Amino acid sequence: MDILDEIVARRRADIAALGYTYGCSVPEKRMRGAPVPFVAAKGAVLEVKRASPSKGDIAPGLDAARTAAGYAAAGAAAVSVLTERNFFKGSLDDLCAVCRAVDAYAAESGAPRAAVLRKDFLLVPEELDVAYRCGADAVLLIARILDKGPLVAMARRCAELGMTAFIELRLEEDLEKLAAVAATVDSRFVVCGVNARDLKDFSIDLLVPAGLLDSIRRIMGSAARVVFESGIRTPRAAAFAGSLGFTGMLLGEAAARNPGDAAALVAAFTGSVAREGGKNAGQWLRFAAKLRERSLAARQRPFVKVCGLTAERDALLAAELGADFLGFVCSAGSPRRAAATEMRAVDASLRSAGLRHSVCTVGVVTDIASAEAREAYALQDDGVLDFIQLHGCMPQFLAAEPADRAHYAAVNVMGEDDIGQLEALCREGVPRILIDARSGSAPGGTGCRIPDELVAEASRKTKLWLAGGITPDNVGEVAARFCPELVDVASGVEASPGRKDAEKLAALFRALGA
Repeated sequence: MDILDEIVARRRADIAALGYTYGCSVPEKRMRGAPVPFVAAKGAVLEVKRASPSKGDIAPGLDAARTAAGYAAAGAAAVSVLTERNFFKGSLDDLCAVCRAVDAYAAESGAPRAAVLRKDFLLVPEELDVAYRCGADAVLLIARILDKGPLVAMARRCAELGMTAFIELRLEEDLEKLAAVAATVDSRFVVCGVNARDLKDFSIDLLVPAGLLDSIRRIMGSAARVVFESGIRTPRAAAFAGSLGFTGMLLGEAAARNPGDAAALVAAFTGSVAREGGKNAGQWLRFAAKLRERSLAARQRPFVKVCGLTAERDALLAAELGADFLGFVCSAGSPRRAAATEMRAVDASLRSAGLRHSVCTVGVVTDIASAEAREAYALQDDGVLDFIQLHGCMPQFLAAEPADRAHYAAVNVMGEDDIGQLEALCREGVPRILIDARSGSAPGGTGCRIPDELVAEASRKTKLWLAGGITPDNVGEVAARFCPELVDVASGVEASPGRKDAEKLAALFRALGA
């Protein structure tokens, strides 16, 4: 039984023992005005949350009313109240207290009233009426735990009460359920959410919400309101979520653990510009779509990045064989350094061959202040390079507050201390991080392997993008053992530094079943 099944089972037992009010004193009728719209415009939803199954106690002494008033003062568009009692230590008493608190703050300040969301694992329509009586403006409905019929019925009941059904989606079958809701419920009373946290194992992937955006808009219309849920812990990460085009952002642990940070998190999200056509957001949205497409395929293999390319023919061969990423080293002193003319020639040849749309091109930068980095940025601005791989220089890049530029991090992992770098970058909202081995002063292309135990630990922190000593002979074993999302090969398929061996490249893809 996974954690979500356990939560639902405990909930059914509590309903049988205590009824739909769980022993709390719930008003006989709603004591406040009609429900206000939930996430009517771009805004943040901050959560009253004491604990979680994945983190244990987060803020056990939290005062729900005081916290909600602070959130309203910080500019929250809505306040989410976790009312689940066993794993999150919430209650319907918290919901009533928060409703009173946001009303009092609005009356005193003259600010618009923040909406209040009851966040729980609701199973039956009767629980919606209880939420309404407590004062909720919206309720969470998790598509994963509700069959299509009950979900539609509960969404209809929300609309009858004037409340918003906040429907959380993650799986393909969830979209089918959403389509059934859209066919029968006024969209004014429906907001969608996509949880970056998998409720089965509580792992986080910031690209899962991005991958579902287009599908939700096709079902609900281009004006669909969609909320990015979970996984945001810093202002930079909040700005990344905002740049992807989400209407709302739901913050749980980050706000509850550090209420003083709430205003900065809200401002970062609401102040970000939706840059779906921009370099960073646009590239990650496209990659998220590829991820989702691949997850639906009957046969799956890792994405493959062939790096250290210096010759046009090698790049074309890699693309023809099925490479997803082509990497060009933009670093002085590297034996694999690629010239700008070579990268432009590759781009032109890929376009001529009709292959440019199927591969992402990457400039590998080791010093953002270098002439080679500036050259890579210029190539990216011209559409020759799609991503910049910041190899060992991501902190330098973050500190420079760069313009919108599609990028990801690469970190050399050779000891436990290096795992901390991964965690720090994940907190900053870096959606993917490549891990590579180091030998001497060379940051990559050494043919060295990362110790297996460190690869396993890294894979528990983030989606695994793996480089270092991968060859046609071992790539099958690596893929089977660690299930990387991407493998990065350089020296393992070379005839000499910077020049690829055609048979080794072909053998690599054969080993992966391509």
